[in-house]
Amino acid sequence: MFLPEAKEEMLEAAKYYDDRSPGLGMTCLSEMERVESSIKESPTAWPIVEGKFRRRLLRRFPFGAIYFIESKEIVIVAVAHLRRNPRYWKERL
Repeated sequence: MFLPEAKEEMLEAAKYYDDRSPGLGMTCLSEMERVESSIKESPTAWPIVEGKFRRRLLRRFPFGAIYFIESKEIVIVAVAHLRRNPRYWKERL
């Protein structure tokens, strides 16, 4: 599950890349889907960045999916640009 802010970040990133090169936005969204699937398959495989929060990096794009595990559900709180303030998403919780 994506928090609304995380979903918005993902769509904004895709739009940005598509504006730069048509089709690149879809590539970005596909990469995010791949990352989401890998998190669901192995939620504890990715490093903890703070407290209960983990980060799974995208391969081709400078973003990381910040998430935590709540019961059996994965909650993605941010699709964070790696050059942005690294802890901005903490205010969402």
